[in-house]
Amino acid sequence: MIRKLLIAPVRFYQKFISPAFPPSCRYKPTCSAYMIEAIEKHGAKGVLMGIARILRCHPLVEGGEDPVPDHFSLHRNRND
Repeated sequence: MIRKLLIAPVRFYQKFISPAFPPSCRYKPTCSAYMIEAIEKHGAKGVLMGIARILRCHPLVEGGEDPVPDHFSLHRNRND
């Protein structure tokens, strides 16, 4: 129940706000998809993970693959 409430604003963003702007996410999956997957895996802590990911998404970052880790972390999950 709580996970659905946390995911609902992200789905609203994906459906109504995001289409109004050109694609600009530097990561795969996109920041909104990352947030949803993080909430599904980690519950309320996933919101913190999603916020940390959004703060990492800026023009000075390289970007690339950044999957949601299996364990809670606010750092980038590099698959090197």
